Amino acid sequence: MSYEIRDHRLSGVRYCPSPFADERPADAQPELVVVHGISLPPGEFGGPHVEELFLGQLDPAAHPYFAEILGLEVSSHVFIRRDGEVTQFVSFDRRAWHAGASNWCGRERCNDFSIGIELEGTDDQVYTPAQYEVLADIMNALLAAYPALQEDAITGHCDIAPGRKTDPGPFFDWLLLKKMIAARG
Repeated sequence: MSYEIRDHRLSGVRYCPSPFADERPADAQPELVVVHGISLPPGEFGGPHVEELFLGQLDPAAHPYFAEILGLEVSSHVFIRRDGEVTQFVSFDRRAWHAGASNWCGRERCNDFSIGIELEGTDDQVYTPAQYEVLADIMNALLAAYPALQEDAITGHCDIAPGRKTDPGPFFDWLLLKKMIAARG
């Protein structure tokens, strides 16, 4: 599928605005894409819980793990499910709260200048072909829409927060993604 970005949002994608976002600093623009992996409860796929987390609607009584993350205020620009379904939570001109304490090439506060993309998955499982296809298509739309973003400015959460985060994990195929981006670009 080919995506377009209109008014800083992916066209044809469900949009559910997260309260966990704010304005980027005045001089900041998207220059980096950070790939994450998430599943809620951990290791379970397909439910409504990731969306509930990003919208501040996660019921702490729905699973024992949810009580541990009660009050967590996080979001992502985009969430890609295992089947390739996409939901956008934050427009690309705004700052999503996805990276936390982070550093990329000596620059701190990656949320200021990055776009966060969450893939439904875990560190110990491969991601699906549909997820790679959608991610490559979204990357090409982002590259076309944001001139400061370069093709090689895509990294994992583990790379900008080493020792604190491990996602998207060792099973994420960076080479495959880069080949797909180049082939579609």
